[in-house]
Amino acid sequence: MAIDATAAAATGAASAAGRTRLAENFDTFLSLLTTQLKNQDPLSPMDSTQFTQQIVQMTGVEQQLLTNDLLQKLVGNTGSGISTAVSLIGKDVRAVTGDAALVNGKADWLYKLDAAASDVKLEVLDSNGRVVSVKAGSDNGAGEHAFSWDGKDTGGKRLPDGTYTLRVTAKAESGETITSTTFLQGVVTGVEQSNGEAFLVINGARVPWNVVTSVTQAPTQTTSNDDDADKPAVAA
Repeated sequence: MAIDATAAAATGAASAAGRTRLAENFDTFLSLLTTQLKNQDPLSPMDSTQFTQQIVQMTGVEQQLLTNDLLQKLVGNTGSGISTAVSLIGKDVRAVTGDAALVNGKADWLYKLDAAASDVKLEVLDSNGRVVSVKAGSDNGAGEHAFSWDGKDTGGKRLPDGTYTLRVTAKAESGETITSTTFLQGVVTGVEQSNGEAFLVINGARVPWNVVTSVTQAPTQTTSNDDDADKPAVAA
């Protein structure tokens, strides 16, 4: 369930103000306790039971601060779409991204051309933005096309598994650039969070959940019983 932006902002402001007050009380408490220990009568030191109770109180304040931080993170997680992202696990999704994971020497993308092109260049970039492979599109018509990369660079060397980016450059006969969109499609196998943003794991690649454009049920795999298939039919 989505959280209203105004309510979320008010909750965040209230939480921040409460944390500030608790922090100030914690600092004051610690200062008073330290002063009390320094100025206690050596002949009549503080009772150990009383000292323990004050330590417990101080720990309680600290625990409250940590609890407030946790609650604030939970609110942030909900607002950043973590609950929505988790609900996509096991679903077949399509996301607008040029990133895909190279796994066992294979990476797959989809790309869409808004119009027919006379020349299509497909460049694969590594994580540092360097072009490692260049291919020519085999079908330059308008619409969607699939591209599968074998993980080899321009010199034929097999590259290590990891995340790579597809860059599509399409030109018309007139030399005009044709708009293209790159997609990643696959089953969501996990959800990760980084810097308050939720990411889906699709075919081994991390994709922000909010770039998903379609969601469908993942195809079910059916298995046949070979033993039963090999048995001869019995006449009635």
